[in-house]
This record gives sequence, C-alpha cells and structure tokens, in this order.
Amino acid sequence: MTGKGRAGRLGKRIGEIVATAIEHEIKDPRLEFVTITDSRITADLRVATLYYTVRGETLDEEPDLEAAEAALTAARGRLRTMVGRQTGVKFTPELTFVLDSVPDAARHMEELLARARASDEQVRRAAENARPAGDEDPYRKPEEDRPEDDDR
Repeated sequence: MTGKGRAGRLGKRIGEIVATAIEHEIKDPRLEFVTITDSRITADLRVATLYYTVRGETLDEEPDLEAAEAALTAARGRLRTMVGRQTGVKFTPELTFVLDSVPDAARHMEELLARARASDEQVRRAAENARPAGDEDPYRKPEEDRPEDDDR
C-alpha cells in the first residue's frame, strides 16, 4: 500500500473489495485458492496493483498459477466494476494482478536457515572431542617463568 493519505486508504479499500469479491461473488473454481496479499495504487489513482498468492489443494500439491492468472484476467472487468461501485471515485482505477513473490522468498530463506543449522550441528559434533593441535599453551612466557637451561 502506498504511504498515507487518500491513495493509501483507497489502495487498501480496493484490496479488501477484490478479496471479498473473489471469495464470495466470483464463482470461478480456479480462484478458490487465490488470496490477495497486498494492494497498491499509483499517486494519480489510475492504476491499482493487486498482489496475490495461490496455494495448492493440499500442502504437498503445487498451485496452478497459470489457471489462477487466467481466471483473474477473465474476472478483471467485473472486479473493476465492483471497485467502481463500492469506492465512488470519479475514475475507477485499472486493475493489474501480480503474483506475490514474498512467500517463495520466505520459503527459500527457511531452506537456507535449515541448511545453516545442519552445518552448524555438524561442526559442533566434530568439535566435541577435538583437541587443539600443538602445545597446550602456545603463548610465549616471560623469561623468569621459563625453566633454566644450562646449554645457553
């Protein structure tokens, strides 16, 4: 959503209208697993960008992104009409839909963190019984602490 003021409020309201319409009014089965995650509108209030995610029917199933995109494109006119009626603005903004990449980025970060944790665990296990190489105390001592050698 864009900053404060009218554009921010209108962007948020458009997101709510479209999300409600997808959930309750548009009877397209391809939109069943679509969620509107964010909405932004340009400063001139002419173009509203709606970010969406698509989930699969089950956790293991991949979402059908192409079908969801086609359904949103097909429903764009009807959704724009609903937005115009419910917002009462002079010019109803053009709706554009963009697949939200945040969930994929978050999933990728979780995978990287899991890999880092596994690597840290391997290093910890390897270091459990490890001993330092060389002398126990590798630091130089002052002359008076050294044992006396007669060979000097």
